[in-house]
Amino acid sequence: MDRVCGSEEIDPRLSVIEKRLELVDRVIGVVSGKGGVGKTLISTVLALTAARKGFSSGLLDLDFHGPTCHRVLGARVDSFPEEKYGVIAPKVHGIKFMSLVYYAGDEPIPLRGRDVTNVIIELLTITRWGSLDFLFIDFPPGMGEQLLDMMRIIKRIKFIIVTSSSTLSYETVKRLAKLLTDVKANVIGAIENMVFKKPLFKDEMEKMSIRYLGSIRFYPDLEQKIGDANSLIESDFAKEVTTIFDRIVRVV
Repeated sequence: MDRVCGSEEIDPRLSVIEKRLELVDRVIGVVSGKGGVGKTLISTVLALTAARKGFSSGLLDLDFHGPTCHRVLGARVDSFPEEKYGVIAPKVHGIKFMSLVYYAGDEPIPLRGRDVTNVIIELLTITRWGSLDFLFIDFPPGMGEQLLDMMRIIKRIKFIIVTSSSTLSYETVKRLAKLLTDVKANVIGAIENMVFKKPLFKDEMEKMSIRYLGSIRFYPDLEQKIGDANSLIESDFAKEVTTIFDRIVRVV
């Protein structure tokens, strides 16, 4: 086994991962302290927005226990991606897309600990991204091993934190922000999603030295656009994400 998994030897796959990502300019992980805050929607629309603005863009769904980026995109995952010296990330609505769902389908993935890390390393090892301006990674919610391992596997990864406009959500985000700060991770900033009347946490984020990238209103009709990428990218939600994307471009 490898050092990432807690042993003494370095896994040779890690050097392969570096090679796979050498033509990817920016690797951005989208993380949250808890589920249900809109992280997957934001990850997906950020990738679509980058492509619409003329950037080459990729999206990797690493939400191990509930991959759903393909549902947001309306992507077909019933056929395996093309293999040629690895697996070529297929293009979906103008972005290169890879997900664990290509392997597991709708079946649960009953793994934990080192086995989870091993699967993630394997997926990163075999996936060919080619040249990209942005690769967005949708992380599983929480502060588990996958997050810490990815910081070791991809050392130049930068993070965007997503919270909903809820006190309970923000409590977990504070712990996540502290964790990322303590391990000296590169945090681009935070997004406050599903705002009802006015943003609640801008001042609190800035007190923690976390850049506030912006807020997104709550859109009750957004659910109807999931699975239709064209409608989604034309939505008011996407317009707000686009404003945030423009801020991200200026700081990464």
